[in-house]
Formats: sequence, structure tokens, C-alpha cells
Amino acid sequence: MGTKCCVIYRTEGAERDSLIGEEILKFVRYFEGRYSRYDGESLISLINTNAGVRPTPIKEEDYRLFEICAGLNFLTEGMFDPTTLPLSKLWDFKRKTPEIPTDSKVQSALKKVGWSKVLWDEKSVFLTEKGMGLDFGGMGKEYSVDCLHQMLCGFGVEDFLINFGGDIRCNGSSPQGGAWVVGIEDPTKPGETKLALSITNGAVATSGTYMRYFDFDGKRYSHLIDHRKGYPVPYNTYSSSVIAGSCLEAGVLATASLLKGDREGVNLIDSYFNAEGCVRTAKGLYWTKNLGKYLIPNVYQS
Repeated sequence: MGTKCCVIYRTEGAERDSLIGEEILKFVRYFEGRYSRYDGESLISLINTNAGVRPTPIKEEDYRLFEICAGLNFLTEGMFDPTTLPLSKLWDFKRKTPEIPTDSKVQSALKKVGWSKVLWDEKSVFLTEKGMGLDFGGMGKEYSVDCLHQMLCGFGVEDFLINFGGDIRCNGSSPQGGAWVVGIEDPTKPGETKLALSITNGAVATSGTYMRYFDFDGKRYSHLIDHRKGYPVPYNTYSSSVIAGSCLEAGVLATASLLKGDREGVNLIDSYFNAEGCVRTAKGLYWTKNLGKYLIPNVYQS
């Protein structure tokens, strides 16, 4: 998954505990091997290789994932779009020497982006133009967290927390009893808690610009690309955290609201059923109407 992953759960008996642990690891290895664009033999890599050439056969489980992508693209008014790989490759934040692509290259990459260019059904997926590419980096971890939630519930586990790189879903009670406490990092002081949330059954995800970036000619460029424009989100929009019923919903809303920024981003979260959250910018902290019911008193710092 390219990040630290942790699953805390309560079971009865060492043998059952070991069995569940093995199933968790098996699932994570399978999921990463199937949907990571960094694995040359994954389904996503094969779809990308076949872009503009031929459709790629898929399984029923893949079809369900593409259905979810289509639904999220519609609900976020296109803010969620897994076809942004051409832009991610252009703005290569792993490059040792940072480079700013020319506007002509940005515009060329933008022409390869767009969910409407993807043809898919129960049997296959086809990227209609050469150079197109899928990247599930904006939803893969979150979706896998939800799959593990379903797995643990299927095993009859009632109390657990899944944390994949800050994408969290929890159920039941914490080991200390009562709700799980989820801290939200201060983007201006990484490593310090900005506020804390009390979560019993739900998910929390945060999207931010403050951890991955590069500096060029006195300007800071965040790793999050606004695919509407082809350029990074302004660095002064720091982070967005969302509470929702599923980790996938929380993660997608966090990224989409971050792209929209302060009040417009909060309005997007507010418009989504059973979701609450906050957006932190250089101007201040903006939050939804009912976020307060999750806040733990005396932790929030302005």
C-alpha cells in the first residue's frame, strides 16, 4: 500500500486471532497486486498498457469497483476522477530534481484525462485513447479498508480499528472502552494534534498538501493535482478531514473538498448525506454544521 497499515481487533482465542490475521494479510497482498499501478502485472497496469489498443477483461469484483468509481465521479461533479495518471506522471514528485512542465505539456496531458473516455461493462474496461491511464491512488487504500471492515464483520469481530496511512474505519469499542479516539494532525505543525474525534462506527480520512511537495524558484508545489486545470492545488490549502459512513466516501470527499477549498469544500461535504468534516487553509479552519458532535472537548486548537 506504500504506507504504514495497522489493524487492531478483539477476538476470543489465539488460534482465531491468528486465522484472522492471516486472512487480513492475504487480502492486502491480493488487493495491492491487482490494483496497484506500480505492479507491472496488475490489472490496472494491463488496462493502462492496452489504452487505445484493446479492451481488458475484468472480473465481477473489478466491475463493482468501476461501478463505484462512476458513482463517485457523478456525486462529486467530476472532482473524483481516477484517469489522472497522465498528469501524475507529468508532475513527478519522486523525481530527484524537480521540474515544472511547460503549459503545452500540461494541456496535452489534460486531453488524456476524463472519466467519460473510459468504456466499461461487466466483461471489460477500455481506455479509448493511447496515453490514458488509471490510478487508484486516490481511493485504493480507502476501498481496501472498507473491504477489510466487511471481512472482520463477517468473522463476527465487533471491536476493531483499521488504519491504512491515516485512512481509518472503526467499529464498536476501543481497548480502553468507549468510542475510538481519532486525532487530526495540525498541518502547520506535523506530528501535533489539531483536534480529536470520538468515533464508534464510522470512517475518517484526511487529504492534505503539506506532507508531499517540492520547492522551485521560491514557490512551493503540492503533490495534489487539480485535474480541472492540470496544476497542483495551491499550497495555502492545507488539508481536509471527513467523517463518513465508509472510508471510501470519506477519502473521496476529503480530496474533492480540498480541491474546492475552504467554504466551497465545506459546502460539498455538507451536501453529502451523513458526512461531516473540516477544511484547513491559510485563512483558517472551516467546518460543517454538525462536526461538533464528534469533537472531543479541550483538544481543539484554533
